[in-house]
Amino acid sequence: MDQLTMHPIRVGITMGDPAGIGPEIIIKALTDHSHYDGMIPVIYGDPLVFNETLARIKSPLQLRVIEDALSAKGHYGTLEIVPTSNVESTPKLGEVHPKAGDMAVKAITAAIQSALHGEIDAINTAPINKEAVRKAGYHYPGHTEMLAELFSAHHVVTMFVVGNLRVFFLTRHHPLKDAIRLLTIDQVYDGIQQGIKYLVELGFEQPVLAVAALNPHAGENGLIGTEEQEILIPAIKKAQQDGLSVEGPIPADAVFYQARMGRYHGVLSLYHDQGHIATKTLDFNGTVSVTLGLPVIRTSVDHGTAFDIAGQGIADAHGQSEALRVAKELTLLKQSRN
Repeated sequence: MDQLTMHPIRVGITMGDPAGIGPEIIIKALTDHSHYDGMIPVIYGDPLVFNETLARIKSPLQLRVIEDALSAKGHYGTLEIVPTSNVESTPKLGEVHPKAGDMAVKAITAAIQSALHGEIDAINTAPINKEAVRKAGYHYPGHTEMLAELFSAHHVVTMFVVGNLRVFFLTRHHPLKDAIRLLTIDQVYDGIQQGIKYLVELGFEQPVLAVAALNPHAGENGLIGTEEQEILIPAIKKAQQDGLSVEGPIPADAVFYQARMGRYHGVLSLYHDQGHIATKTLDFNGTVSVTLGLPVIRTSVDHGTAFDIAGQGIADAHGQSEALRVAKELTLLKQSRN
């Protein structure tokens, strides 16, 4: 589909925890003209929070309150916000507070409702504080779980994007010894299937997925560990027999570089730090977390609320800007396939 014939992508941006750097990095990112080229940013949050932040960092941007996302015009220089709360005073910066957690959740909930009603095409979330959310009375362990439940999505997948490197994760928050223990042929096969499925959904034709090895030098035919011989190779061969374009296991010290150079469309990382180290070394502030399996693309920065610098005006908005760029790019890819 020709991008020029498409309507602008409406991206709903949730403010995150108002006591953190979320509002600041949103404002700073939206000083970039490129985010208004084929995209209409729509903020979900509290107008007072953003007016105070605009004044604090001496931003020339103006704030316009709108009723819904469809009312947004997307003119550079004006931040358009759908009010999801209207507080008389804002939470103290840099501190965990139930009020801040409640405001953050309300912004996310409103954006989800807009997405379900077709008012926005993608969601970009600024960081929340899990403790503040819990103190506000919500049971969600994190952003992704909240989105999955409120969207009624039964299976979601995290993909990291930095430049043209895309990384999927077979396991996430497990101790390394448990992540290794959890490796099975079926689990690796499912990870391959899911990775290729979502690459296809994003518009990549005949994508090739690489599987990272677990051991040094991919195990050296069993001399440095047997997981490649016993688990990874059988899973990869099974996937290949089923017609999936997958290669590996490829030594982890090479596979991410090869993918970045364009040899593969994505990499399946076997455990948390394997993929995180690769992406964050490449661009620590610019790594973008993408949630797939929802009705719309969701992107976020891969850092937290940074309470220690909240309110100082020194937050780096590079990651937020990249998250907006990726939201637009992946949504266009997805729409082109449809």
